[in-house]
Amino acid sequence: MNAAVTAALLPNLRSLKLSAMAANLERQVRQAREEKEDYEEFLFNLTEMEIATRMENGRKRRIRDARFPLLKPLETFEFEAAPDLDTRLIKELVNGQYIKEARNVIFLGRSGTGKTHLATGLGMAACGQGVRTRFVTGCGLANELMEARDEKILSRALKRYAGYGLLIIDELGYVPFSKESADLIFQVLTERNERKSVIITTNLGFGDWTQVFGDPTLTAALLDRITHKAQIINCTWESYRLRDSLKKG
Repeated sequence: MNAAVTAALLPNLRSLKLSAMAANLERQVRQAREEKEDYEEFLFNLTEMEIATRMENGRKRRIRDARFPLLKPLETFEFEAAPDLDTRLIKELVNGQYIKEARNVIFLGRSGTGKTHLATGLGMAACGQGVRTRFVTGCGLANELMEARDEKILSRALKRYAGYGLLIIDELGYVPFSKESADLIFQVLTERNERKSVIITTNLGFGDWTQVFGDPTLTAALLDRITHKAQIINCTWESYRLRDSLKKG
């Protein structure tokens, strides 16, 4: 490929929105000449770069849209500080099969045990697998739904939350909900039941969820839905934050 053809090809690639191919064209041409690649191999390598770039850009976009409070991949989780955690199970969850099967994951345990870190890590892994993900706290979800109701756009908000491939609800149980908020969250979780996956982190045992949702009948119905075929992980180890505070003390 001579310089004139390369120069003419660049605007065509940009017009077709093949930006990675355009950015790497000259280098790939030079490499093809040096290694005496045939046309098919040259084209394959160039398109592989475009695909890899698009996949990475998509992953970054999904992570940004998920609104994680902090980017904490599972690689940074201190597994040695959680001796009761089944690391084999976590590795199985990372592959995303639970999402394909629309199963839920629930992390139960005291504050500071890394529940949010584990949920975030699984969420980031899902983003890397092409799954639209949303991270929200229990209070944040309740407030957002109440505002949507007041602004008469509730159906739009419910449809949006029903559409995420993975919904992560963090810190469910830290603050009790009003009856209206509890009803709205029940709607979200009912709509996703056996259709899309939910990850929940909570500091309460299931027997105490009535303290959060108020109505015993609604709470029982909700638990029946979200725990069905769910992977329940009890985080019984010592709080990281407490441990660090004691060390400093």
